[in-house]
Amino acid sequence: MANASIQNVEKKGDSKGSNVFAGLAIVACLIVGFLVWKFIMGASSNFQNAKEMIEKGAEAGHPVVGNYLGMVYKGGYVVPVLMGLLLMSIVFSFERFFVISKASGKGDVESFLRKVQGQISTGNINEAIVECDKQQGTVANVVRAGLLKYEEVKREGFDSERAEAAIQQEIEQATSLEMPMLEKNLVVISTLVSVGTLMGLLGTVTGMIKAFSALGAGTTPDSAQLANGISEALINTATGIGTSTVAIIAYNLFTSKIDKLTYSIDEAGFTIVQTYRRFRSRANNA
Repeated sequence: MANASIQNVEKKGDSKGSNVFAGLAIVACLIVGFLVWKFIMGASSNFQNAKEMIEKGAEAGHPVVGNYLGMVYKGGYVVPVLMGLLLMSIVFSFERFFVISKASGKGDVESFLRKVQGQISTGNINEAIVECDKQQGTVANVVRAGLLKYEEVKREGFDSERAEAAIQQEIEQATSLEMPMLEKNLVVISTLVSVGTLMGLLGTVTGMIKAFSALGAGTTPDSAQLANGISEALINTATGIGTSTVAIIAYNLFTSKIDKLTYSIDEAGFTIVQTYRRFRSRANNA
């Protein structure tokens, strides 16, 4: 119980640290997105006759032919928000990748599971515990907790049903301590899937409003304003789709990895329970 309390305190501390990281990362990504849009994409070298336009107090003119930075800058004020969202998708994807990779342990999870299952089935519980200490990671921690409970109920001489319930409960408690850290910040990535698309749509709508305004301005449409409006719409659409694409690929990849770890835990737990059932059966027949 003392070890469980210590682990619980450690997980709460890790959770608070993760929340702080998430908040700082979101703010930092939005700031970086704005700075890149304003000072890199909006640099005068990306536009035609930029110095003359600035001297007149006007906005930078058309982008230099073939200059994509200037073209993206012309996407308007929704672009820095979309860039911030894209950076969030990348940052949180890397963060989840490192966390889940660490949770998998030092070796291949499937190889570790096969080895531990073989040791458990032959009754070599101590060797299985040592293997868990070597592997580390989420699966190894949960399996180790189940094996320690196995040894405890074996010493106590529990009957099969009580032992199975006790071992299963221990595995579930250990899992409940480990899994939340794996799923942390996935909600941010899943949210970016929708928000990226919606912000891209917002930029598209504002760009089309400008385009139609140019068409309706007097008898002769302002071709420059029309081009800017269409460009803004398309740039925001592309950026929003790109953000959502990165987020949804990352989300599906990480959820599949977590599901795989969960399945490994369930499989190891079943092996432990079955081994104890055979042990009690042999003891009763002796």
